Amino acid sequence: MAPGFAFLLLAEFLSALADNALLFSVVSLVLQRPATPGWYVPALQASFLVAFVLLAPWVGRRADRIPKARILLQANLVKAVGAGLILLRLDPLAAYALVGAGAAMYSPAKYGILPELVPTGRLVAANGWIESTTIVAILLGTLAGAQVADYRLGLALGLVLAVYGGSVLATFGIPRIQPRTVVPQAALPHFADLLRRFLGHARSRFAVLGTSLFWGSAAVLRVALVAWAPLMLASRNATDISRLTVFLALGVVGGAALAPRWIPREQIDRARQVALVLGLLILLLAPVRNLALARLALVAVGFAGGLFVVPVNAVLQEIGHRTLGSGGAVAVQHFFENLSMLATVGAYTLASALGAGPLAVLVALGLAVMLVSRVL
Repeated sequence: MAPGFAFLLLAEFLSALADNALLFSVVSLVLQRPATPGWYVPALQASFLVAFVLLAPWVGRRADRIPKARILLQANLVKAVGAGLILLRLDPLAAYALVGAGAAMYSPAKYGILPELVPTGRLVAANGWIESTTIVAILLGTLAGAQVADYRLGLALGLVLAVYGGSVLATFGIPRIQPRTVVPQAALPHFADLLRRFLGHARSRFAVLGTSLFWGSAAVLRVALVAWAPLMLASRNATDISRLTVFLALGVVGGAALAPRWIPREQIDRARQVALVLGLLILLLAPVRNLALARLALVAVGFAGGLFVVPVNAVLQEIGHRTLGSGGAVAVQHFFENLSMLATVGAYTLASALGAGPLAVLVALGLAVMLVSRVL
């Protein structure tokens, strides 16, 4: 394990743990309110994503100018401030948008530092470690956040702040590697140039569209489960819903672990077939009313997702590190991913406001994933 990589895994584990405990704490808060409109939870997710799109020209450029470990520290502090504002009872839509700003800073540094810490030949394995660590954190954060928040919301938010603090401390063990200097250019023209160069490369274009497909569908699936579970499985609270997402996360861990062996970088085209299977599995999940079958279907959906996204991420990081700068490449990647998530969650919010049920949303999602997998 490369020097500092273990501390990166620890920082990522704690930050992702806090992120997901915070999300389900807020979901619990929303579900406890009487007569909360159906569009509120997807709108909450959309408020988190806005910063990823708006700040993309600046966060990637910054990650290529100063040590990424320093950015990880600063981003966790911003997220902690957002969590603190929720604890102080600021409207969750506004406070969660600030958490999103911290996450937008965090992502280019987290993924962009990998090519600086590990050799190219180990990037898929390093991504597997990062994704698996993140998913374990999602498992624990989702369960703990929902259960503690259902018991006492203030306690859950206080624990979230403490875990963010632990992640800040872990960043001090990551080497402060000075990145290569970028061309002194205004942020927006520089970002436009990055977009043009990145999309001009067929391999990177496929990879960025592929990760956008994955994260757009994942965002809709996650928020749709909040409405789908009570309708189809008679789930009653945030804890019941969080237990379902555990099975989705377990599947992603399994897919991420096997991705380096099943889809090496040299055979990235195999990912297209995996994306087709992912869409089919979402279709099969939609009408399920049996809890055991729902858990099995969620594991399968997660497995296909993990198997797909890990090698595609590795390709993007390799190309970015060799051409655009790793921070800039990840910012471009996340611009498209979060634009996709914002668009899909926005469409779900609108559909929900117009009366579309979660079952119809999942069917439409599965069909859309299958269609897009054919044109990647």
